[in-house]
Amino acid sequence: MSNHSLKDAAIDFLRQIVAGDIKGAYARYVGEGFRHHNPYFPGDAASLRAGMEDDEKRNPGKILSVQCAIQDGDRVAVHSRLQRPHGEPDISVVHIFRFEAGRIVEAWDVAMQAPAQIVNQHGLF
Repeated sequence: MSNHSLKDAAIDFLRQIVAGDIKGAYARYVGEGFRHHNPYFPGDAASLRAGMEDDEKRNPGKILSVQCAIQDGDRVAVHSRLQRPHGEPDISVVHIFRFEAGRIVEAWDVAMQAPAQIVNQHGLF
């Protein structure tokens, strides 16, 4: 990560995933012993990667717009807007990554689909 901050690495990892280069993103950024907390997949790297690859096959052409990223020590939180093809509602996502030796070793994600009607005058993003 010589010229990259952990924040840059987290953003680049997400952008590479959304661009469809899941295998490359994992090779470049995911560390040994990686685990995650996504409740829809077993907690190992291979299971989450397979889920991401399956989603890419079903939903290519997604667009990720990073709203903000915050680094605190070995942790990075990234709030993003995920726009999906076919007119599906946008999703607000917060990814939290824990790094060791410049590589992602643990991940959390929290997502909320934009409702059809947003009452809040400030919007979701």
